Amino acid sequence: MTRTILFTAVAALALAGCGGRKDEAESAGSAAPTALPSPTPTATPVAATGNPEIAGTAVPTDRSIADTIAATPSLSTLAQAIRAADLTPRLAAPGSITVFAPSNAAFGRLAPGTVDSLLKPENKASLVKLLSYHVVAGSITADQLVAMIRAAGGTATLTSILGQPIRATMTGNVVTLTSATGNLSYVEIADIRQTNGVIHVVNGVLVPTLAN
Repeated sequence: MTRTILFTAVAALALAGCGGRKDEAESAGSAAPTALPSPTPTATPVAATGNPEIAGTAVPTDRSIADTIAATPSLSTLAQAIRAADLTPRLAAPGSITVFAPSNAAFGRLAPGTVDSLLKPENKASLVKLLSYHVVAGSITADQLVAMIRAAGGTATLTSILGQPIRATMTGNVVTLTSATGNLSYVEIADIRQTNGVIHVVNGVLVPTLAN
């Protein structure tokens, strides 16, 4: 499977899952994944302080982002993808980054076989691109992100380390991310502070454009 074909499939599936560009998904001939759930009052508030648990797993503050993802069962698919993409050193290095981390459920909303295809060695470049789109330079807490959204009149634009934008808005009190291809992802658990930045767990896989 070529990189373009693989990314076209992933983009179509993600868009179908969040209700965006349904016609494109249907024309791609792929079955839609499970619909992306809307944010609910049970979602962790975006103004959470300290380190909330991730699906019952306590998260210490003295780890790197890479170490915490690797040690968290509900992020095991992301951890596997990070290892396959050889991005562990980047996410463990000293510095300051923000990672929007898709949960296992987020990856599970893609059609069967999509994750397996992304993990193949021949698709490593696509996987690196997809994962890099979930990383933003600098530590951005939920309070800071909400302030950015309000200051920008309701829509803030973040630039991933891939160089492509992510639009951030609010749905009630929940931060909503919109990818360059139009698919949505909601922040479910905010402000997981680490030695080299912050993690926000999200319930959808963000898909970048196919340029380059």
